[in-house]
Amino acid sequence: MSNTASIVQKVWSFCNVLRDDGVGYGDYLEQLTFLLFLKMADEYAKPPYNRDIKIPTEYNWESLVSKRGAELESHYVTMLRELGKERGMLGEIFFKAQNKIQDPAKLYKVIHMIKEENWVMMGADVKGDIYEGLLEKNAEDTKSGAGQYFTPRALIQAMAECIRPEPGKTIADPACGTGGFFLAAYDFLTREYQLDRGQKQFLKYQTFHGWEIVASTHRLCLMNLFLHNIGDLDHEPSIHRNDALIADPGTRFDYVLANPPFGKKSSMTSTNEEGEQVKEELSYNRQDFWASTSNKQLNFVQHIRTMLKIDGQAAVVVPDNVLFEGGAGETVRKKLLQNTNLHTILRLPTGIFYAQGVKANVIFFDNKPASKDPWTKEVWIYDFRTNIHFTKKQNPMRFEHLRDFIDCYRPGKLHQRQETWSKDDPDGRWRKFPYDEILARDKTSLDIFWIKDQSLADLDNLPDPDELAVEIIENLEAGLESFRELLDGLG
Repeated sequence: MSNTASIVQKVWSFCNVLRDDGVGYGDYLEQLTFLLFLKMADEYAKPPYNRDIKIPTEYNWESLVSKRGAELESHYVTMLRELGKERGMLGEIFFKAQNKIQDPAKLYKVIHMIKEENWVMMGADVKGDIYEGLLEKNAEDTKSGAGQYFTPRALIQAMAECIRPEPGKTIADPACGTGGFFLAAYDFLTREYQLDRGQKQFLKYQTFHGWEIVASTHRLCLMNLFLHNIGDLDHEPSIHRNDALIADPGTRFDYVLANPPFGKKSSMTSTNEEGEQVKEELSYNRQDFWASTSNKQLNFVQHIRTMLKIDGQAAVVVPDNVLFEGGAGETVRKKLLQNTNLHTILRLPTGIFYAQGVKANVIFFDNKPASKDPWTKEVWIYDFRTNIHFTKKQNPMRFEHLRDFIDCYRPGKLHQRQETWSKDDPDGRWRKFPYDEILARDKTSLDIFWIKDQSLADLDNLPDPDELAVEIIENLEAGLESFRELLDGLG
């Protein structure tokens, strides 16, 4: 479409105008979501589609464009409140919706910017690119805190390439954020397969199942999927707005791709007898969990294993503590090695997440039926951290950087793997460790590394000053986070 660039430019430039009024990317994105949804619903209600979109006439798109000034603002506020009471996707998009654009003249301008385009006619890639770009900008805006819901797209794509989902199978994410893993899987399936009509229908309506506890992020996810042609206006959304960890969902899935939230402790806020707000640690006492713990990541790992079909596959981003922590951590690792084939760990470099100080990994495991012998025979580890430095701005990680890992992983042909590490090449990044050797390690630790850190070994070969500065900041942030958790535990 020839005017794609101009539409993108318009959407961006208006965001900058609103920022001067104190409207951040997140708030702008949310208002765009409401207005875009109404405009596209209006387009679907007219020829050639003529669909019954079930939006009350007094609160549809036409009711909005005919007003301006104080009348527009008052009507918009009422509309958001009333549409939030509707059923299905409509009610989910507008759940607890609020007007964040306080200047009616600017609200009028945003409405008429959207009015000028026919959004339904645009390709899903165009609409999706506009929205994804806004989501990424929002993640970069550190004050918004939205970075915690945004996994680097290069990493998501690499994880999908390794899992290689097949048509007609289900894909779940218990902490789906804005839906990045679903979109990567969707792109993979539409690129790698010639889908027939039935497979396309299944992909649109039945493939993806997610949970997102934060209402604003939940609506951004719904809109992101809708703009990429997943789901529809008049279908019940398959993205649930609740805490996935509360209970076993009952349904089992073929694949789980996830990056659960980084916060280590699960907690809830309540009021004590003196009327003060206090945080209580949450331990989920579930029959299907191997260990009861307030460590959120360990709970998600256990939950994801429950979600899988007997031959289901998972790829999950986890922080380092999941690999080495004792107590419940050791129990979960032993059970995972016993009951699933935990075949691969990718040690991730620092500097790739918007949340500072995160040291993370991707664990890949395949679920298996009950057996007296452990299913994991060996764990393959790819060290993509030692002597590798990325920054979000100057030197971001790209998909090409993960190509060697994908080649070593051998998607679909795990039995053909070959180590790149050897005694003659101790810096080889791809190495396997037998089950017995891991079991003999202290606390069954999977936090394994072997490559010599050059910055420690060779003072003449230090990284660039900006890389060093970023690493120092990240280490300080990680230390502060540990102190906060310690303080929470004491308090």
